Amino acid sequence: MLGFGLGLRTDHYSSILDTRPQIDWFEILSENYMISGGKPLYFLDQIREHYPMAMHGVSLSIGNTDSLNWDYLKQLKDLAVRVKPAWISDHLCWTGINKQNIHDLLPLPYTTETIEHVVLRVKAVQDFLGQQILLENVSSYITFKNSELSEWDFLSAIAIEADCKILLDINNIYVNSFNHGFDPYQYLEGLPCDRIQQFHLAGHTHNVDHIIDTHNAPIVDPVWQLYAAAIKRFGRTATLIERDDNIPPLNELLTELKKAKAIAEQNYGAVQK
Repeated sequence: MLGFGLGLRTDHYSSILDTRPQIDWFEILSENYMISGGKPLYFLDQIREHYPMAMHGVSLSIGNTDSLNWDYLKQLKDLAVRVKPAWISDHLCWTGINKQNIHDLLPLPYTTETIEHVVLRVKAVQDFLGQQILLENVSSYITFKNSELSEWDFLSAIAIEADCKILLDINNIYVNSFNHGFDPYQYLEGLPCDRIQQFHLAGHTHNVDHIIDTHNAPIVDPVWQLYAAAIKRFGRTATLIERDDNIPPLNELLTELKKAKAIAEQNYGAVQK
């Protein structure tokens, strides 16, 4: 199992290579490196020599009704050959229609019809890549009137029926619980322990009556508390901190990473499965 990691960002390339910080692993944004050459690949190769990596994408659009993008999947598979990632993940969402990517992670209706559709696509992707993938729960700001299930039951059903794993974003659970009025701890209790392979932790923007998942601020106390509960339920799980805007010096993120490790170590002994 990978331990405690950070999202690899261009702001930190030089610091990582110069100081070799005590970070267990890095998660890369796959699309940033699906290119033929240039500085991103140069730094990727240099950093990969010293740290394990996982690949995390934003363009799989697994819930889309368009056909799967096989050109994209081939590039993804080629990148995986180069990186040799511990695993490959993306989001349980759709990102556009008519082969147009609007670069947003859009939620799906929680229905049995959607489950059947997504499961078939996940199986096809996993067959092509030759490995299981991880799907991440996304933040949302609307709900569908025709949803039949809770978000956690929907996510669980897809993971079990498609035989894939879950990248559990703790911040997104908190964001959605506030935006849609459910108990985030009930969400954790509703997930199968054997499907959780990674956690994401991040900050957000609180706008009084709604929260937006912005990844531009430190992690807040309620998210840390939810993370502690997730550790108690799921045990030792690879944990990663995401920061995509207002990116601070690397040392500030290392401080948050140390906090994550301390919370995890405090709660391992209380694991209930």
